[in-house]
Amino acid sequence: MTRVLETEVAPNARRFAAFAFADVVGYTILMATEEARTHRRWMAVLDGVLRPVAAEHGGRIVKSTGDGVLAEFAEPGGAVAWALAVQRRLAREDEAEPDAPTLALRIAVHAGEITATAHDIYGQGVNVAARLQEHAPAGGVLVSAAVRDAAGGALAAPVRDLGWLSLKHLPDPERAFVIDPETPPTRLPSPPDVSPLPSLAVLPLCNLGGDPQDDYFADGVVDDIVVSLGNLRELMVVSRSSTLRWRGRDVDPREVSRALGVRYVVSGSVRRAGRHLRVQVELSDAQSGTSLWGDRAETEGGEIFALQDRLVERIVAGVAPHVRAAELQRALRKRPESFTAYDLTLRGIGLIHRLERESFAEGRDLFDRAMAHDPGFALPAAWAARWYSLRVGQGWSVDPRADMERAASLSARAIELDRQNAVALATHAHLRSFLFHDYDTALVFFERALSACPNSALAWLLSSATLSYVGRTADAIRHAEHGFRLSPFDQSLFSYYNLLGLAHYAHGDLANAIKWYRLSMTEMPNFTATLRVYAAALAAAGQSAEARSVAARLLEVEPGFSISSYVRTRMPFRDERIKERYITDLHAAGLPT
Repeated sequence: MTRVLETEVAPNARRFAAFAFADVVGYTILMATEEARTHRRWMAVLDGVLRPVAAEHGGRIVKSTGDGVLAEFAEPGGAVAWALAVQRRLAREDEAEPDAPTLALRIAVHAGEITATAHDIYGQGVNVAARLQEHAPAGGVLVSAAVRDAAGGALAAPVRDLGWLSLKHLPDPERAFVIDPETPPTRLPSPPDVSPLPSLAVLPLCNLGGDPQDDYFADGVVDDIVVSLGNLRELMVVSRSSTLRWRGRDVDPREVSRALGVRYVVSGSVRRAGRHLRVQVELSDAQSGTSLWGDRAETEGGEIFALQDRLVERIVAGVAPHVRAAELQRALRKRPESFTAYDLTLRGIGLIHRLERESFAEGRDLFDRAMAHDPGFALPAAWAARWYSLRVGQGWSVDPRADMERAASLSARAIELDRQNAVALATHAHLRSFLFHDYDTALVFFERALSACPNSALAWLLSSATLSYVGRTADAIRHAEHGFRLSPFDQSLFSYYNLLGLAHYAHGDLANAIKWYRLSMTEMPNFTATLRVYAAALAAAGQSAEARSVAARLLEVEPGFSISSYVRTRMPFRDERIKERYITDLHAAGLPT
């Protein structure tokens, strides 16, 4: 028989009890958007559901905390029964009143010794219940191991083991189990998109192998993915702890989007059989539920941390470029008056990567508008600096010195705005090297860029160019190859191929230089940096007819090109042997003196 809770409480009475914390999901957002209706709805739920149902199960609502309640029960079975009954009632009412604000609850149940008064209860167990509630699913119930063991048949519904949870500000982990909602809430309030950047969540990888020991490996992979993606300052990545509630579940990305307010979700699984390991990952547009990219990696044995690093690198290389591509498509679909600074920046990047002279100027206008829209945002300033650098490099500038100074000023401004922004740091470094021939300063800034974000493909790539200029050609090849591995699906692959070709040309490997330059020219036939060195490499390899054809293409894109002017204003090489070889090869390609 259910024991009834004594409502007459002696001051500071000590006793065993079960207790439950219930909290409204997204209450702050609901109050900010429809305060009066939300308050009325919450009061109706509190007085019409929570209090009477607690009494039916031998309990009482101890106190209301504004957006939640603390309930006390004589025994764990009553607390669990109350929690399940409340969630079922709210689910039915949500269906019956589709226009009313959705009040989805997270409920956690724990049991232990408490100190009780007429209006409150205290104790370490109460603190544990409050922290466990943070891990409960919307519309579901979380129970501690103590409650699961004590409640027995009262649980009724199947439970899902969450394992041991580390709880905020509490010294010891607590094992927890979840009773998932029969019908998950469909209208959870989404937090406002406070960042102009695309937001992304990485869900726990499902362990399909069955060995709990593999959970550590799966968690390690996810932790590294979160840190690595978080280093990319063009993404906003939610914390690892925010996604723990989905551990072990096959989740619809739209559910995650509603709960966390993110645009993209990375999910996947890991399966180990002996020394064989398979990891599958997928990137989804969480607002539409569509898959954008997927990959599967398999390996045999090896050192576990090295394996983990390779997997993370591969996943980041797939996720980041596809997010950029999806964001650009999103920006292009918007009406101009709805643009944010980030959208404007994306459109500008798209235009400058086309390298079409007619639309190139529009890219600068978009960056200027982005900077005016959000003066504190570093990204448009960094890409505006890159615009001026490309303008000079393409031979399109009517005043190269003024454009060089403008580029330097913008890149310095971007660094002031965000001293850890790898795009800004790498762009500034490349400008110091390519335009001002200040190679030593450039190498310092590249080191800062790679320290701030070891996963910045742009920093690895542009640093390769400077290493080629100063004659560190083996390092240049290594940096270019690593940058390419980090972003093999990049929208500006022509620049990756170009700098791979440059590193091999500087190293004296003409066959590989020609291979990469041929790919670069196929991707982007208007990139003068490719056309110049490609023509020189072909001439050095004795392929005179093709060299002259590429030289003719260069003169179409940059009609005023001459070797003497180029050497005087734009020759990037500091290494004298490479410089002299390059000049000789340009002449051999038939370019005007």
